[in-house]
Amino acid sequence: MKPVIVIIGRPNVGKSSLFNAIVGQKKAIVEDYPGVTRDRNYADFDYKGKSYTIIDTGGFFVHSEEPILKEIKKQVTLALEEADAVIALFDGKEGLNPLDKELVNFLRAYKKPVFYGINKIDHESHKDRIVDFYELGLTKVYSLSAEHKIGIDELIEDISKIIVSENIDEKKYSARIAILGKPNVGKSSLINAMLGYERAIVSDIPGTTRDAIDTEVTIGSKTYLFIDTAGIRRKSRISLKLEKFSVMEAIRALERVDIALLVVDAYEGVSEQEQKIAELIKERGKGSIIVLNKWDKIEKGQEVKEFFLEKVKKELPFIDYSPKIFISAKEGIGIENIFKKIEAVSKSLNTRISTGILNRIIAELQERNPLPVYKGKRLKIYYGTQQDVSPPLFILFANYPVAIPPSSIKYIEKRLREKYNFEGAPLKILVRKKR
Repeated sequence: MKPVIVIIGRPNVGKSSLFNAIVGQKKAIVEDYPGVTRDRNYADFDYKGKSYTIIDTGGFFVHSEEPILKEIKKQVTLALEEADAVIALFDGKEGLNPLDKELVNFLRAYKKPVFYGINKIDHESHKDRIVDFYELGLTKVYSLSAEHKIGIDELIEDISKIIVSENIDEKKYSARIAILGKPNVGKSSLINAMLGYERAIVSDIPGTTRDAIDTEVTIGSKTYLFIDTAGIRRKSRISLKLEKFSVMEAIRALERVDIALLVVDAYEGVSEQEQKIAELIKERGKGSIIVLNKWDKIEKGQEVKEFFLEKVKKELPFIDYSPKIFISAKEGIGIENIFKKIEAVSKSLNTRISTGILNRIIAELQERNPLPVYKGKRLKIYYGTQQDVSPPLFILFANYPVAIPPSSIKYIEKRLREKYNFEGAPLKILVRKKR
């Protein structure tokens, strides 16, 4: 898993500028995948061959009763709980502020490695501004200019010495699967049902499992690795409300797997939390299976099942291509179907189709529904090719890529799914300029 670095500080000290400088992007807001709120942005970056995740948080004050600032502080607190290292950023241009001492004391309670950066030291003549910050009792501070990218290499080099970027287990598995879902939907019970014995703690208390648990399950000649996030963990009362979207835990689990089992309490139905997780699964290009647990609590019947299937499809449109399985982890009902679907989704993720078939679908599209005119010329998709698998990635080459209607892309995806099913697999279709 990638180590997590969090940047925190008061408003306007340059956190986003530092975030962008580290990630290597321009000064615009970077949002490689969604955070819990607009005040938390996530991105991955590499340093000397190792990968890290960095979080840009909103500007906050340690003590504030304003509702928006209290909410930002909660978001920062959740980020701190997940952090392997922290960059505390101060404003060197403004100088030492009494609120900076509050921040230092606040961070000491977390017992995490903290690297203190003094930003806006844009010129050699400004370096004397950092002297005052030693009054905070710091042993080392970093002179930084996020705008001019000064001092950042030294900062990241020192952080990389403290936190180690872990490599994904190299052992070969038939599939790696993350079990995701909100608290108390039966994720640990599902693991135990698959194992047939107590491997993980099972409890009706939300958040019982404190850390992700890796579990190997062998069926015949095939061994699977399951990562029980149990999710969506709540490390403190502060996190109770904020774990609503479980972003960091889901991201860290999804980095390591091919397929996600999204476990939903069939009796309670789909919540906003599951919708956010489903969106994240698709964005990260992972296969997916929707597991409707606690089916034993619901009156049986085909009509009831059809009603639930249609309802789930509407509520989780991001992954409407996912197979849906009704189970009872408590009663051990339907567990064998999970492994069947894992095999089916694994096959879908690794399916390759011929260029000829893809191009026949493209020709069919343009014959039946001629593309519109753009800048006085008829839009045209010349050809396409499959570039990768897991997930299947298709590249289309056109005269004006930006103008190709989304409906045309959806048509191609629909026809691909009709011909090859691609059950549980997201399809990525990109349009490039023909050279």
